[in-house]
Amino acid sequence: MRILLVLAHPLPESFAASVARTAREALETSGHVVDLLDLYAEDFDPRLSEAERRAYFDMPYDTSAVADAVARLRSADGLVLVFPQWWFNFPAILKGFFDRVFAPGVAFTHDAAGGRIVPQLTNIRLLYALTTTGSPWWLVHLYMGNPVRRLLKRGIANFCSKKLVFRMLSLHDMDRATEARRKAHLERVRKALAAV
Repeated sequence: MRILLVLAHPLPESFAASVARTAREALETSGHVVDLLDLYAEDFDPRLSEAERRAYFDMPYDTSAVADAVARLRSADGLVLVFPQWWFNFPAILKGFFDRVFAPGVAFTHDAAGGRIVPQLTNIRLLYALTTTGSPWWLVHLYMGNPVRRLLKRGIANFCSKKLVFRMLSLHDMDRATEARRKAHLERVRKALAAV
């Protein structure tokens, strides 16, 4: 399987970068081909331009400004996202990746009758989110309702591909995580990705 591994963290020495390395090693050891898209290292521009927004309902929609990322997404069988949750949401660069790359004609098409969208990422068979939060589990799940999981599973996954395996692995309370907890989480990531 060909996996697009998207890393969204500005620090190359971050724990997220360690998670991405662990995921890549586990996938490659299992025989998968991994395409690492490090959004910061590749200087991805998350800003949807005025021209892109004005043309959002044009057919075909012009994705030439993000053609490389679109081609990489289209050639993938699976998508693994590695990112921290900031303010119970995606980092801006990852949200911009969704806004610009998960575009009409790529991730979905507009239903001619209006309103609904039709999934187009039929090539994506799995979507894994590997994430950290500074908040404890109870705050993310019980108080906030786990918004990132809901957005990924109910929104992006369901609206872009009807049949895929979705899984999210999170290390909560990251700001107080001991080295032992971080190592245990990396091992959990390794096992999960080795089973793909």
